[in-house]
Amino acid sequence: MTPSLHPASAGVKLARHLPRRYNVQRMATSRITWHDLLVAPDDGQRYEAIGGNLYVTPAPSIRHQVISGNLFEALRRLLYHPGHGLVLAAPLGVEFPDSEEGVQPDIVFVRKRRLAIVGADWIRGAPDLVVEILSPTTAVRDRKLKRDLYERQGVAQYWLVDPDAQAVEVWDFAAGKTHPELHTDDLPVCLGESSFGTIALSEVFPRES
Repeated sequence: MTPSLHPASAGVKLARHLPRRYNVQRMATSRITWHDLLVAPDDGQRYEAIGGNLYVTPAPSIRHQVISGNLFEALRRLLYHPGHGLVLAAPLGVEFPDSEEGVQPDIVFVRKRRLAIVGADWIRGAPDLVVEILSPTTAVRDRKLKRDLYERQGVAQYWLVDPDAQAVEVWDFAAGKTHPELHTDDLPVCLGESSFGTIALSEVFPRES
């Protein structure tokens, strides 16, 4: 099985062998595609192409990274180690070839039977699960723009992690649900008819000192 990646160590790199030539003016006025992002600067920010537009997100906060790491480890325990598929964490790229869009989610999961979409440098197609951790700079985009993107691109399930509320919204697109389930204590990990266990959210969100 392909090894999972930890956010603090290795990641799926964007165009690691391509030169970093970045024309700000052209990318600000042109229809932006995934392949434009492959030559974006390696400056610690996330570059995403959604609906032909360029979106840039600053490097995440320490709190964001702690939550991401905790949730990543919990998902590895429930999904990767038993052999259900591959769990990956940022930095990584997800390309949607049909629309030439591309994003960099916080965490994704791809089932074992669909591992063909995981390439050497990025994922090409819809993961089974996408996780985004809200921040002041991304909350509006994550809740609307990216939620709509993931639904129309065939992502089965989308988790919105809210650090302030210490809660997780689960959007089950594959089940045809039009409203999320809100979890504040235990988070069930279920995809379709498969149940993989639960995650105690007290282990995900850091205690306030």
